[in-house]
Amino acid sequence: MNLIYTELVRLLGQPREIMPHNQTILMVGLYGQGKTTTTAKLADWWRRRHGVKVAVIEADVHRPGAFEQLQQLLEGTNVDVYGQPEEKDAARIVRNGIKQVGNADVVIIDTAGRDSLDENLRDELVDIAEIANATERFLVIDAQVGQAAGPVAKTFHDLVGVTGTIVTKLDGTARGGGALSAVATTGAPIVFIGEGEKVQDLEKFEADRFISRLLGLGDIKGLIDLAPGDLDQEEAARLAQRLMSGRFTLTDMYSQMEMMSKIGSVEKMLSHLPDAMFGGMGNMSTAQKRQMQGNLEKYRVIMDSMTQEEKDEPILLKSSRVRRIARGSGVDEKDVKELLAQWNRSRKMMRGMKGDRSFRRKMKSMMDVDDMDLGMG
Repeated sequence: MNLIYTELVRLLGQPREIMPHNQTILMVGLYGQGKTTTTAKLADWWRRRHGVKVAVIEADVHRPGAFEQLQQLLEGTNVDVYGQPEEKDAARIVRNGIKQVGNADVVIIDTAGRDSLDENLRDELVDIAEIANATERFLVIDAQVGQAAGPVAKTFHDLVGVTGTIVTKLDGTARGGGALSAVATTGAPIVFIGEGEKVQDLEKFEADRFISRLLGLGDIKGLIDLAPGDLDQEEAARLAQRLMSGRFTLTDMYSQMEMMSKIGSVEKMLSHLPDAMFGGMGNMSTAQKRQMQGNLEKYRVIMDSMTQEEKDEPILLKSSRVRRIARGSGVDEKDVKELLAQWNRSRKMMRGMKGDRSFRRKMKSMMDVDDMDLGMG
């Protein structure tokens, strides 16, 4: 596992630094990959991160409502949105758009998605690329594409010369392994990853964290970043220690459910956790994760009816205590037993993780906390 991890990180390379001035970015990709949403996310990212003037040009003349969607996504962000909804010549829109908003520090051009690249669509994209004279050409790939990403990337690379890849929809069960094929085919590194539907749900790419999630090892640092600013470094260290110590109590489980509530999405949190967490819930389907979201409050109510001793030492929970907790929380005894079964599966998995020294080293590296004690000996 360690050799695979190291080689994949080497393949993806170091994060690219893109200067926040005098940039024209052309967005390309297949239909349905999340390209327009990613265009909005990228525009907002540049604005928030660097405080520069950003403008977007909507050049998708094939999908009704593309311009309106972009306007809606960027409403209230101070990003200029240029489009000509009635115009059917994409190249003309780009030419006019550059005249109108070309003085912005960063100009991002959204192009039409394609199910397949027929000759007309190829010509349209080449024309747009020539007019835009873009400094960057980003290929947008859905995390679920898989190995088909390689041929897709080659097609677009041959047309416009792809300089970077953005992987979208990483908040679900897909891990984005196909992006490796795109990178290997084009030599264009991954620059951003998208998670969720909100305009703020875009992260700068970090190879070690991406590969860790791809291999089922989770991304704990990314998980901490999801919380609304009230988790400090000490809390982050405590979380990693709990993951690595092999001791996992109901108190720990309760704390993680509290974090889920703060983040607001079980799906997003579970996508960052190691597969071993919660009995392998990282591999749940979307429907199962949504069901888990519904169980959160019930489990918390059940644990609120336990004593601190019972949460710290769940082994104490025999039949009489289970009956008392069920009555106190207003649920059936089977619900309490279901919670205990889930905790027990998680605890066994955590014990297995404790013995994996390679995994623990990667966890410590991802946390970037030099002085934290993970009991590595």
